[in-house]
Amino acid sequence: MTASGAPPLRVLVVDDDAGARALHTRWVAATEGFTVVGAVASGGAALASLDRGVDLVLLDMRLPDISGIEVLHRMHVAGVDRTDVLVVSSSRDQVTVRQALAAHPVGYLLKPFDRQALQDRLHAYAAERRSRDTAQRDVPMGQGDVDRLLTTGSVRVVGPAHGATHAAKDGLPKGVSATTLERIIAALDPVVGRSADEVAATTGTSRATARRYLDHLVATGAIDLAHRYGRRGRPQVLYRLTPAP
Repeated sequence: MTASGAPPLRVLVVDDDAGARALHTRWVAATEGFTVVGAVASGGAALASLDRGVDLVLLDMRLPDISGIEVLHRMHVAGVDRTDVLVVSSSRDQVTVRQALAAHPVGYLLKPFDRQALQDRLHAYAAERRSRDTAQRDVPMGQGDVDRLLTTGSVRVVGPAHGATHAAKDGLPKGVSATTLERIIAALDPVVGRSADEVAATTGTSRATARRYLDHLVATGAIDLAHRYGRRGRPQVLYRLTPAP
């Protein structure tokens, strides 16, 4: 129990660097209000450890099996909504940072950092989580609260291959047709990421056309971005349907 009488927040440390993993584990364990329930070196092990009742994952982006971005995506697909993620990574490129932030982690802490920096983030997170948990208790909602939960000014677009439902803008922008949009959505999958080239080949459109429609779907929240790392060069951008809520 913490000084306030609440149970400590349970943390899973995920980092393929043994030294960083051990160091971060010690720093978390020394922070009041937190306890370490596991420390693993891969994305697969991280996902397998979530059934321990993890409150917060300290997640590196560069992992040996699957990327941290992929871990975030699989957590979203699996509906792991009670486990928060604090990204701790040396990755500073815009693709990785933007994709990680799109998954709404509680923070993105750039390596290297010291013990105080991590503990400051953990204390801020604990306060935010207490506030959030209080707000999410069964408090009666007013009409304004209900109205804000409703989706307005939108239609529902269904990906026919999977039956997943996605929100799209009622008015399509210039150069985007409903027929082609449906073909692009049908070529996508909620689990397997596909590149713009693959979508173009599947739908019989040019790569430029496929990119224009994919950009529109990203902007409306209908699809997520992921990336695939190769041996050299920039990571390949992949697109996946956003799982239906």
